[in-house]
Amino acid sequence: MRLALVFGSALALGLLIGQVAEIVAITALGYLVLTLSRLVQLERRLATGLRRAEHEAPAGLWRAIDDHILQAAERNRDRRREAARNLRLFRAATGALPDAIVALDANWEIQWANPAAQGLLGLEMPRDVGQHIGNLVRHPALTSAIGDPARYDPIEMPARAPGRWLSVMLVGYGAGQHLMLARDSTRIRQLEQMRREFVANASHELRSPLTVISGYLEAMHEDEALSGSWGLPLREMRRQADRMASIVGDLLELSRLENDASEPPFDPVDVGGLVARIREEALALGEGPRTVELDVAPELRLLGAEHEIYSAISNLVFNAMRYTPAGGRVQVRWGMVGDQATLAVADTGIGIPAEHLPRLTERFFRVEASRVRTKGGTGLGLAIVKHVVQRHGGTLGIESQVGQGTTFAMRFPAARASLRPRL
Repeated sequence: MRLALVFGSALALGLLIGQVAEIVAITALGYLVLTLSRLVQLERRLATGLRRAEHEAPAGLWRAIDDHILQAAERNRDRRREAARNLRLFRAATGALPDAIVALDANWEIQWANPAAQGLLGLEMPRDVGQHIGNLVRHPALTSAIGDPARYDPIEMPARAPGRWLSVMLVGYGAGQHLMLARDSTRIRQLEQMRREFVANASHELRSPLTVISGYLEAMHEDEALSGSWGLPLREMRRQADRMASIVGDLLELSRLENDASEPPFDPVDVGGLVARIREEALALGEGPRTVELDVAPELRLLGAEHEIYSAISNLVFNAMRYTPAGGRVQVRWGMVGDQATLAVADTGIGIPAEHLPRLTERFFRVEASRVRTKGGTGLGLAIVKHVVQRHGGTLGIESQVGQGTTFAMRFPAARASLRPRL
């Protein structure tokens, strides 16, 4: 309306004196100069951040624009104050945590770390900002995790202080960023060591009395005077004594695997020959299917400890025989899959519900305790398999569908595989 009033007045004046074009042009030029002047004032105001009391825009459109800018600036200041307050609270909270927290960008470079990271990981802030975490915290497992960002398994590694251990976890967030979380796991490792020593000692102590009991039971079973009314109880006692001896044997083997920190040897193991022998032993069990198929690469060798490899394969095959109906099928495959030497045992048995798969390798874990006990298992076989595979640098994969069967796959790195030269 003001613009229309100004130019209307200029037009009237131009008509009055007979110079319409000149008067309108002068008016437009003046308006343009005024507008540019106010734009310059606004730019200076924005650049210097002056508040309302120090500069007052003229009434009208420019006052409205000025008010909107000031309101937006005040809201922005409020947000900055809130963000700064939240940041102070966050740093105070993370500073009180006993666990280390390190924020890493997409290139695994340090952005920020809490005070606990200095004691646990040896980081110093802000000096280490921008440094690659792999250059400051060195451990093979951490290097592997950085190289494979899809894996975020906990990493056990020694701390800076002698005799202390850390449990480190990498967590992804945002646009390719990561958090490194580290806590002192020394107490947990000590408790685990105490548990392993207790199990090993108890198993050793149980072995001798079990041997004596089994010997007496065998002698009593052969006594014809006791074969009548005591025949059935003696057979059951012998069966339970044998099962107890099997459990003790598995516990001792598991304790040995857990306590042996040395790397397994790189002796060539004829996996094809082991699988053929285990197949004959599995068929001799007299239970499960009569079809055990072998698909092996005879020239492929696995570099490791033969007795451990035998224990792992036999546990998988015998389990498949126990939980597969007589009309079913068990297949054992051995060969290279990609860059990994893979031994897979697949069956067409009863299968395992998906919710139980993560706990299968726990010692004494049973999907259905009553059903499993009737199969004669000790509940330790898969725990032994997991430790054997881990000791040889591999991984254990499990796939199963209820009513269709289960596949266990032991995958070993290429460094643990070799080809036998052909004659």
